Formats: sequence, structure tokens, C-alpha cells
Amino acid sequence: MPDAASEKELGNEYFKQKKFKEAIDCYSRSIALSPTAVAYANRAMAYLKIRKFQEAEDDCTEALNLDDRYIKAYSRRATARKELGKLKESIEDAEFGLRLEPNSQDMKKQHAEFKALYEKEILQKASGVIKKSMQGAQEVGKSATIYNGLGMHTMSDSTQSKGIAAAQGSQTKVSEIDKQKKPEKGSVTLEEIGKRNTSAGNTADGTQLDAEIAGPENIKRNTKTRKQELKASVQDLAFHAASRAMAEAAKNISPPNTAYQFEVSWRALSGDRLLQAHLLKVTSPSALPQIFKNAMSASMLVDIVKCVATFFREDVDLAIKYLENLTKVPRFDMLILFLSPTDKADLLKVWDEVFCNEASAVECAEILDYLRSVYGLKK
Repeated sequence: MPDAASEKELGNEYFKQKKFKEAIDCYSRSIALSPTAVAYANRAMAYLKIRKFQEAEDDCTEALNLDDRYIKAYSRRATARKELGKLKESIEDAEFGLRLEPNSQDMKKQHAEFKALYEKEILQKASGVIKKSMQGAQEVGKSATIYNGLGMHTMSDSTQSKGIAAAQGSQTKVSEIDKQKKPEKGSVTLEEIGKRNTSAGNTADGTQLDAEIAGPENIKRNTKTRKQELKASVQDLAFHAASRAMAEAAKNISPPNTAYQFEVSWRALSGDRLLQAHLLKVTSPSALPQIFKNAMSASMLVDIVKCVATFFREDVDLAIKYLENLTKVPRFDMLILFLSPTDKADLLKVWDEVFCNEASAVECAEILDYLRSVYGLKK
């Protein structure tokens, strides 16, 4: 009777013969008998060959749920995601694979290729936006804005030209009439009234002239004020929308099971310590050694400690549990030994300014002094 191993080996033989559908059937039977990361990753490779990219991505994810250090699963999922148009996610997979095997030439090549594609996509989107903006500016330039009483109306080039020609014609007729008829003694010409209105801007009784007589300056000033009020209103709405979005995002944060899941979520929340703290809090402190296994990086360690510092004051006991369990992550001693001077300085600053400064209870002070030495931070 066939077992999981023999089915997987048979699938490998079919794969070598480029009989990918038969290979998929064999890998599927192997998974049904005993699911392994290798069987899932091999079936994912077969799916890639027949261009079933979603199935390939799903199989790689299953493989990584079983073994989050299986570099081939990261590589194949990166390829599947690239084909699915998920370039940012494919770069993340390639970066994580490189972290596991920094000297892997295949992963380096993948990372460079996907990053170049992603940057090209961003440039294309940016150029599209710029092009649309320029077209919009040109359309606006084709129309002229005139002031009519308290309102503003827009005229096209052709309408504007006709209006100018008509105005010029009217002006010529008025000039001819003026030459024939001299103003009576004591009368005031329209030109003089216009000059007085422009210079004074007010009526004889001290009341302000309306916008039609006073000129466009008041309209411009009022328009500027309205724009400022609108901007403030929009900013207020944006603040409330961001607050609601943050609350919704916090609801959707679920506990990660692997280092990959944790890092992807952590990076997605980059720049928002409150949400990162929420991610950390939904992750049990005792789960950290299992989640990270051998995949903890020095930068991630320092970043988590900085995040713990943000809620240290409100929950000292919980903060200490995270600090203690981080020391139980495999290879923790090696991480501390090879910390860069910058990372070590950052940890020392957090310890001096937050942990040791805020711990009032003697018991907490003793634990933190002990942990300080474990983290390799001298007083």
C-alpha cells in the first residue's frame, strides 16, 4: 500500500518528466496521507508550471504554516505572487528568504527582479497622475474667470473673444458720442465716478460698496477665507476618519502563528506604535520563542523592545513578561553579541529613560536590573 513518502517520490518522477498534472495528483495523495511542508511546496511548483498561480500561493502558505523556515516555499510563493500582481508581497517573501539564507543567489536574483518591477509600477502610476494633472491644468487655462456682481462665471476662449470684440465696439460708439456731446457744467462723467469708486471703495455715508463696485479684491479675500475654512473642515473629517480606521484596524488584528506572519503585520503597521502595541498584546508573551524560533533578527528585537516601552507605564507586569520571553527566543545570546553600536545604544536609551526610570517597585527594579545584564547593557 502506497504511503506519503512513496507518493511524493512518484510525484517527483512525474515532475521530472514534465507530467505536471500527474505530479499534482501524487503530491495531493501524499498530503492526504501525511501533510508536510515539502509536499505542499512541491505541489506549488507543479501548479506554477501550469500557471495556476493562486493554487501555488495557497500551497506555499500551507507549507510555511508547517515550517516557516522553508526557503523554497518563500521563493515559490514570491513567484506566484508576482504573477498575481502582488509585487509588494512578493518582495516581502524574497526579503524574508534572504534573511534566512543571505548568500542564496536565487533569492538575491528574485528580490532584485521583483523590486525593479515594483519600482517600475510605482513610476508608471506616478507618471499617470502627473499626466492627468497637466491635462487638467491645460483645460483650466483654456477658460477665463470673470467677476459678475458677487458671483464668478467661467467663459470659454471663443465666448471670451466675442465678448471682448463686443465691448470694444461699444466703447468706440460711446467715444464717438462723447466727442459730439460735451458734458454739461457741473455734471460728473462716468469715468470720474469710476475713479472715485476705485480709490475710495466706500460710499459718501461711510458704508462699504458692494463687490460689483469695490472690485474683485474683496471677492478674492472672501474666497481665500472660505478655502481656509473648508481646509480646516476637511482636516477635521480626515482626523475622525483616521481614528475610525485605526479602531477598525485594531479589531482586525489577529495573533500571528509564525515569524513571517508577525513581520508582515508588523511592517504593515510601521509608523503606528499604538497598532504595533496592539499586535504585540494579542500575541501571548510565552508564544514569542515558538513564533520566532530561529528567525528573529536584531532589528526586530530592538523594535519590539521599543514598542514594549510605549505601554510599560500602564502595564509594567505585562511589559516585563515580553522582555523575559524575548530572552528565550533561540539564538538570543548571538543576537545580543552581534548587536550594532546603534542598536545597543537604542536599547540602552530605552532602559535608562523608561524601564529603570519608571520602575518604582523594588521587585520590578530587581528584575529589570537582571534583564539589563541579560540584554548585555552595562550601567
